[in-house]
Amino acid sequence: MCAAFRDNVTPMERPELLSSHALPIDVPALTAYLRNNLPEFQEPLEVQKFAGGQSNPTYKLTSGGRAFVLRKKPPGALLKTAHMVDREFKVTSGLYGSGVPVARPVLFCADTTVIGTEFFLMEYVAGRIFWDPTLPSLTAAERGPIYDEQVRVLAELHKVDYVARGLADYGKAGNYFARQIKRWTEQYVAASTEPVEAMDSLMRWLPEHMPSSDITTLVHGDYRLDNMVFHPEQPRVLAVLDWELSTLGHPLADLAYNCMPYHLAGPDRPALNELAVPGSGIPTEAEYVAAYCKHTGQTAIEHFEFYLAFSLFRYASIVQGVVKRGLSGNASSGAEAVTYRQRVIAAATKGWQLAQRA
Repeated sequence: MCAAFRDNVTPMERPELLSSHALPIDVPALTAYLRNNLPEFQEPLEVQKFAGGQSNPTYKLTSGGRAFVLRKKPPGALLKTAHMVDREFKVTSGLYGSGVPVARPVLFCADTTVIGTEFFLMEYVAGRIFWDPTLPSLTAAERGPIYDEQVRVLAELHKVDYVARGLADYGKAGNYFARQIKRWTEQYVAASTEPVEAMDSLMRWLPEHMPSSDITTLVHGDYRLDNMVFHPEQPRVLAVLDWELSTLGHPLADLAYNCMPYHLAGPDRPALNELAVPGSGIPTEAEYVAAYCKHTGQTAIEHFEFYLAFSLFRYASIVQGVVKRGLSGNASSGAEAVTYRQRVIAAATKGWQLAQRA
C-alpha cells in the first residue's frame, strides 16, 4: 500500500530476495505446513518478498514450477480492525469466478504458530502492473484504454450481487459514511504523532455534511491502478489485488478514492488534473466520472467534493498508521515509513480545501 515504483513492471522483475532485514519467514516451518495442507505443493520451496508496500507483507512462493503469493499480517502490536487477512481471503473466494477478476484463492491459515501470524495463499498472476498513473511507458493511444478498463472493472465490482456471492455478512449495510468517519477518526487519533490542523478540521466537518444517499455495494477500499494486474499485451485486467480494506459500503467512496491522483501529486509527478490534457490519452476527472456513470446507469453524481474530501481524510488516516508503525519498527517497508508524514499533511490539506469548496 502507498508505494510507488517504476512503471510497467511485474513484481517478479524487481530484485526482492528475502533477507533477515526484510521481515523474514520461517521457511522450514512454512514448508512443513504446505507439505501437509497444499496437495499441489512440491519441494523445494523458494520464498521472495515483494519490495515496497506498507501494509500486509507479501511474498512470492515458488514450488515445483508453480508460483503463489502469500499475504500475512505484519508483526508487532496492531490496531484492532487493521490487517485482517482472513477478510481478504473471504472476499477473493467470494468473487472468484464472478465478473470481477481476482487471483485464485488457495488456502487460509489461522494458526499463528506456523510463521508467527495468520496468512493466506493465492495463485500468482503474471502480467503488467502500472505503478505510475501517468503511464509513461505507453503511448497516448494506449493510455485511454487502460483507464477505460480500470473504471469498467470498478463499475462491475459495484454491480456484484454480494448476497449471491456469499458476502452478505461481509460488512454492515447502510450508514457507511457515519461508521467510516468514526472508524478512521479513531484510528487516526490512535496513530497520531503530531498535530495536523487540516485533519482536525476534516474530523469536525465530515460528520456534519454527509449526503443523504445511502447505497450499499461491495467496495474495494483501495482501488487504484497499481492494485491491478493487466494482461501482458491487452488493456485487460487479469486480477484486482489488495482487498484488505474491502467491505460493504458506498460505491462513491470507491470512485472518489480512485480519483485521488487527480488531486494529489506523486513523488515524481504533479496531480493528474495538471496532466490530463488533450493529446495525453489520460481522461480528465470529469470524463472519468462520466464513464463510471455510463457503466452504472447514472446521469450525474451530486456532492462529489464530499466524497473526495472523505477519501482524502481516510487516506491520510491510513498513511498515518504507516507512520506510526514505522516509528514502532514494524512497517512492511520500515525505512521509508516515517517519510510518509508529508503525505498525511498533503492529503489532509487537499481534503480540507475540497471541503471548503463544497
